[in-house]
Amino acid sequence: MMNGKKIVVVMPAYNAEKTLLPTYEEVMAQGCVDLVVLVDDASHDNTVEIAKTLKNVKAFKNEKNLGYGGNQKICYRHALEEGADIVIMVHPDYQYTPKLIPAMASLISNGVYHCVLGSRILGGYSIKGGMPRWKYVNNRLLTMIENIFLGAKLSEYHTGYRAFSKELLMKLPLDTNSDDFVFDNQMLAQIVWSGCKIAEISCPTKYFPEASSINFTRSVVYGLGCLKTSLEFSFSNIGISRSGRFPSGLKNCLQDKTE
Repeated sequence: MMNGKKIVVVMPAYNAEKTLLPTYEEVMAQGCVDLVVLVDDASHDNTVEIAKTLKNVKAFKNEKNLGYGGNQKICYRHALEEGADIVIMVHPDYQYTPKLIPAMASLISNGVYHCVLGSRILGGYSIKGGMPRWKYVNNRLLTMIENIFLGAKLSEYHTGYRAFSKELLMKLPLDTNSDDFVFDNQMLAQIVWSGCKIAEISCPTKYFPEASSINFTRSVVYGLGCLKTSLEFSFSNIGISRSGRFPSGLKNCLQDKTE
């Protein structure tokens, strides 16, 4: 709880039995998280069994693999059903440090932002943390292109460490987004479309064998999906086409909290 707002951490999990416990312990050590919602995407290990033994955790398991984006949709749905005011996504692979949870939550609980991102690029921690150089180059190139097409100035669009207000999550048409990895990018584009200001804080990350990561082929597919999303955003913005992902009713759907 922070400023009277309930904080729920969501963990979209897949084969995370080796890293779940240290991630959970660091999450709860922050002292402000009321509940962890873990949704296991039909893992082949004991992720959900371990989660069910942990205090203040509600664990669910999908009957079949829904994909990274499909699993997130379930995570947010459960979090809102549990009465969350602030929802923070923390991957249970322990790549992103949960120590930033209080800082991210405070920017939302104080009424400053609806969305906060943990950026691996700010501060120059990505390469130091072990990010492969080809991923770093792709990240920078895609981000540059997306900033141009979306008219934004974010340091990166590809972080999986994100915090949202309840009000924002309830407005976003998440069901129109992909069930694959490009879901993250589409969701962020929707937030830019909505006019909500987005905060970024520097986030050190770790790359190690147990940390989840997509291979080169999946990265190419993801990158093409990001470019397609940017074009769809731009065409919708200038009126060339209409998109259920970027409806006119979503624009300025939340009054800017800073005004």
